[in-house]
Amino acid sequence: MVHPVLEAVTSEIIERSRESRTKYLARIDAAVQKGPHRAQLACGNLVHGFAACSSGEKADLSATVKANIGIISAYNDMLSAHQPYKDYPDLIKQAAVDAGGVAQFAGGVPAMCDGVTQGQPGMELSLFSRDVIAMSAAIGLSHNMFDGALFLGICDKIVPGLLISALSFGHLPAVFVPGGPMPSGLPNKEKVRIRQLYAEGKVGRDALLKAESASYHSAGTCTFYGTANSNQMMVEMMGLHLPGSSFINPNTPLRDALTKSATEQVLKYTAMGDDFRPIGHMIDEKAIVNAIVGLMATGGSTNHTMHLVAIAKAAGININWDDFDKITKIIPLLTRIYPNGDADINHFQAAGGMGVLIGELLKHGLMHEDIVSVAPTRGMNSYTQEPKLVDGNLIWEEGPGKSLDDKVIGTIKQPFSNTGGLHLIHGNLGRGMSKISAVAEEHQIVEAPAMVFDDQDDVVAAFKRGEMEQDVIVVLRFQGPKANGMPELHKLTPLLGSLQDKGFHVAIVTDGRMSGASGKVPSAIHMCPECEDGGPLTRVRTGDVIRLNTQTGSLNIQIDTASFEQRTPCIKGDTDHHYGMGRELFDSFRKGVSSAETGAINMFNAE
Repeated sequence: MVHPVLEAVTSEIIERSRESRTKYLARIDAAVQKGPHRAQLACGNLVHGFAACSSGEKADLSATVKANIGIISAYNDMLSAHQPYKDYPDLIKQAAVDAGGVAQFAGGVPAMCDGVTQGQPGMELSLFSRDVIAMSAAIGLSHNMFDGALFLGICDKIVPGLLISALSFGHLPAVFVPGGPMPSGLPNKEKVRIRQLYAEGKVGRDALLKAESASYHSAGTCTFYGTANSNQMMVEMMGLHLPGSSFINPNTPLRDALTKSATEQVLKYTAMGDDFRPIGHMIDEKAIVNAIVGLMATGGSTNHTMHLVAIAKAAGININWDDFDKITKIIPLLTRIYPNGDADINHFQAAGGMGVLIGELLKHGLMHEDIVSVAPTRGMNSYTQEPKLVDGNLIWEEGPGKSLDDKVIGTIKQPFSNTGGLHLIHGNLGRGMSKISAVAEEHQIVEAPAMVFDDQDDVVAAFKRGEMEQDVIVVLRFQGPKANGMPELHKLTPLLGSLQDKGFHVAIVTDGRMSGASGKVPSAIHMCPECEDGGPLTRVRTGDVIRLNTQTGSLNIQIDTASFEQRTPCIKGDTDHHYGMGRELFDSFRKGVSSAETGAINMFNAE
């Protein structure tokens, strides 16, 4: 029995999306009706598509008797999370042959690392890279050679971009193939301690570099619970990963077996078989709600309050921040993974991982079981199972019935918080989001004078000059999608954390992003309307008293409404952030992007 509030929110989304969803499904169903797509290609087109294949593959593809799977990969060997994908194409191709199909590498997509670009000009391309990834994947699949697709991606904007593209080709079945986290390194808590000491000038760059290297030390996804691992959680909650496959370490026999199995499964789900599962039908309103539930239950990345809106839009589904707010009020916080706790993602996996989390949510009616997944049994009940290798064979066995470490995974009856990890923020300064799962209760309400900045480097300079040694709410403006691409502002976290540790009451309010790794400092981020559109933050002045209550979701400047509205909005006239490091190429993105609340979308109109 699904919780009545969850049922009501889902029904509201279905009704709100009825027209756009109907049009979307009609489009993808029309594509299905045309039959195997290679049969529609002229001979000249077709031979170009398999000219480099073996003679056997040419025969298979020309006769359209075997399914052909397109591989879309975000591989590059600079990103630790994506480096393991190097050998996946050959593994997948052989697995496809063994399973009676064919696989071709359809195309690569760009994959940038926010960890590398943090605080640098390149970060201003980060959010827009999601849409570039979606379009790049679409180009790979547009050759119309494929009966299904495998998507290889993990981090930040990459999975959302791949999902948007997959849904644009919603007539094809699709399975997402994870790579897994790196083994645990330097504990995250110690890494943060060194970062704050460096920000305070108490240790040098050598000590900082040593700590960072000990933390991010090998191939695999970063082990903290940021946007990358939130991606993996949500994809499994939507049934697009094989059960229990999200957090298996790379370069292990089990990881390779799961990749082979993903290939076998997608071949079973093409229109050429008798168990057709196109992704456009799989990702429905219930699947999207499951992703929101997982985000709240784990205190995941605030970035997904934008990405999920865009992903849903690609499937003709209209969700908004009010949906997130209603869901977070009924979903307890069930995990403690850094920055929400001391454990990392490997500790979460050892405590029972996704199987325990999903089992607990299903048991109490807090997610939808009856969605179509890529598991053989279709629904979500099989996602309480975990994969194992027995005598070299991949099997699934029922996982732990409860958490193996109650400091890492809690229960509905004994959660870490009675509400979810992300809260909607609203008041006379606009609407935004706040990640409170990592913020101690005594810091969740802040009332303090504002210090107003229009550039994050100015915040750093003021901190170094000692001007912020006080109770303060940093108001950082002109950081939204239209202003400068909405870079993450995570490099400010150590500075503000240092002030908090000194006993000051601090917070940040911005129309920009913080990070999936947002930590112990309370925030109101993604504020809409953004400053470039004349949002309320443009009327805030240094010294104004602001009250942020992340528990109730209220954010208000403490002056009378008439006086505040009569102020002349500040305008940021410079274009320093529009040129250099490729930023000039994204002018049309800045001009055409929608608001954070509507997904920061550039690409399409799902109507």
